[in-house]
Amino acid sequence: MSDLSGDLAQLSSAEDFLSYFGIAVDPHVVAVNRLHILKRFNQYLAREDGFDAQDDGTKRTLYRKWLTRAYQDFVSSSAQDEKVFPVFRRGQGGFVALSSLRRSERE
Repeated sequence: MSDLSGDLAQLSSAEDFLSYFGIAVDPHVVAVNRLHILKRFNQYLAREDGFDAQDDGTKRTLYRKWLTRAYQDFVSSSAQDEKVFPVFRRGQGGFVALSSLRRSERE
């Protein structure tokens, strides 16, 4: 296992990753979007052709690049707009008026 791989294996939160790569952040943005940032980061890495074959220096540069971009996506947008997780990509449900709801006869 390389030094970079070993270091990354010790990281568990968005805050850990952002700190490790020295990315300055607004703590509120991270607190609200931590899972979205990590998911988007993973999506960017998955699109990087030949990533696994790169040396640690190149990987470190790419990790920092894509993590910075993932974080920036949520500085200027929201989880609902970015639609990282499937729940945000589903069609919008119809409106149901509260007055149309009825109590179940089993109650």
